[in-house]
Amino acid sequence: MDTATQAPPKPTPAPTPLFVEKRFPLRLSPSITGIRDLYQNGKANRWDPQRDIPWADLDADRYDPAVRLAARWTWSRRLWIEAMGLKETPSLLVRFCVEDQRESDPKFFLTVRGTEEAWHVDCFDRIAGRFGGRMDRPVTAAYEALFNRSLHRRALNAERSLDAYVVTHCAFEDGLELELFRAYRRNAADPVIAAVLDRCIADKERHASFGWLYAEERAPGWTDEERRTITGELVDHMRTVELAGYHCPWLSNAAGTEAAADMVCATAGLGAATADGEAAVLRGYLAAARQKLRSLGIELPEFQHTLLGTA
Repeated sequence: MDTATQAPPKPTPAPTPLFVEKRFPLRLSPSITGIRDLYQNGKANRWDPQRDIPWADLDADRYDPAVRLAARWTWSRRLWIEAMGLKETPSLLVRFCVEDQRESDPKFFLTVRGTEEAWHVDCFDRIAGRFGGRMDRPVTAAYEALFNRSLHRRALNAERSLDAYVVTHCAFEDGLELELFRAYRRNAADPVIAAVLDRCIADKERHASFGWLYAEERAPGWTDEERRTITGELVDHMRTVELAGYHCPWLSNAAGTEAAADMVCATAGLGAATADGEAAVLRGYLAAARQKLRSLGIELPEFQHTLLGTA
């Protein structure tokens, strides 16, 4: 084989610095009542994707081939996003458990969140399967790279701020995802897809509430430097993830197939939103999030995008 034509090997990531576990004294008493209530609520409202969703009523054959193909892309992309939680949530749970002096309530809550994310993955895979099967990966390498975010490494990294992680991904990002899912539900004419989205929205309301409640609990103790760190991570997330098309593929030039599929599914009532609809969600959410963040001492700047404008 001509070695000159071989691609260079990918660099090996540096080891992730981890905390040394300090288990004692063991603190399990409730300290953040709102988060403990989310944990109890999640347990009380547990559901079973196989038992509680009427899968036999999802008749993909009544849609034409172009719509079925679009549904495969749209629900596969949702699956790619949701599947990140299968690595991220356990990693975040470990971080809360090994970092000294962290409260018990997030540890309890994250055990439930991980289960709910597994149910969402199950449902999204079933929907894609009904329409012809899950798509294994994005069309372009550039868009695929956006999904390899290694959040599990960030969550575990002892040199990175856990509070900044929670604000960015558990409050801000999960809150945006919740609002997008509400938009999908408003445009879900199929009763089975509507039932899935109703279950997911109820779960995601708890997920986003966890992030904001924890941020509110921690904010009084943040230093100016910690607030600058949190602001920097939020800005980086918006510019390199959200405005790059992670949740809204029409924002990315590399995601033409995925963006077109969402438009078809929106027209067919299969639980998607148009680009204009998602743009309205983004603008509205950013305005609301800025107010919440300002109350925590975080000033989120405006962002510019050629397709979204100023938001």
